[in-house]
Amino acid sequence: MSYTAADVKKLRELTGSGIMECKKALEDANGDMKKAQEIVRERGIMKAEKKADRETKQGFVASYVHSNGTVATLVELLCETDFVARNEEFRQLGKEVAMQVAAMKPADTAELLSQEYIRDGSQTIEAMVKNLSGKIGEKIMIHRFTRLEVGESSEATA
Repeated sequence: MSYTAADVKKLRELTGSGIMECKKALEDANGDMKKAQEIVRERGIMKAEKKADRETKQGFVASYVHSNGTVATLVELLCETDFVARNEEFRQLGKEVAMQVAAMKPADTAELLSQEYIRDGSQTIEAMVKNLSGKIGEKIMIHRFTRLEVGESSEATA
């Protein structure tokens, strides 16, 4: 099965990966779009794992306040460069993780990473971080978070 330039464009829109990465995935998948998406995802995770020993000195503190004002969270998301720290997808990941912390009350970062994402149970928070890391090409990590809830006696910080 072959693929067209339109297929490459579609895969690029679906995954956010580069043109050459999409072409290679479509070649390896013999033009099968679903299989190509999985190949891109797996390669992104492998790239993210190779970056595990890199230093993260930049980042973004994302916040979430529940609509009724009784729960608030802060999440420190780290990356390698200030360029990525300003990236909208990176910041959106921080906001999604902050909402996850508000909803699921993880005890620490390890528990948070292993949780199923509240908006899509097919992936964990750790998979979300690795997918974006592979896509962007930098190490990304959740460094710490805090959650406050009206009436709680102690602050949960990890």
